[in-house]
Amino acid sequence: MKLASIRLLTSRLDEMVEFYDHLTGSTFQRPAPVFAELVTAGGSLAIGSDATLPLFPGTGLTVASNSSAIIEFQVDDVDQERARLSDHVEVLQEPTTMPWGNRAMMLADPDGNRVNLYTPLTPEAKARFAGR
Repeated sequence: MKLASIRLLTSRLDEMVEFYDHLTGSTFQRPAPVFAELVTAGGSLAIGSDATLPLFPGTGLTVASNSSAIIEFQVDDVDQERARLSDHVEVLQEPTTMPWGNRAMMLADPDGNRVNLYTPLTPEAKARFAGR
């Protein structure tokens, strides 16, 4: 089994796509007006409109209600990303070196989902991500 995708559901599809386009420097594909997807080597980040909720009956899905998951992107230099993003994003935690060897910063997307940008800093952290 391999992790294929993380999907966020939102009532602000265009705003969310614009945020992640700017954050990643990539362009989401829009195969349907109610769906956008960024495909990366490690998996996909998909964003669906709340108009897709009826496709998932009985699942209890709601939009903009996450408070326990973190969407993470590995970057070459988290401090450089902080400077690039400057005032364009809501920064919840400035770049900080974590006990497990990553330097990371926490953001919030337009729906309040937590987004972590990190750079492996220590030799041990770099070794964990080698070849991924």
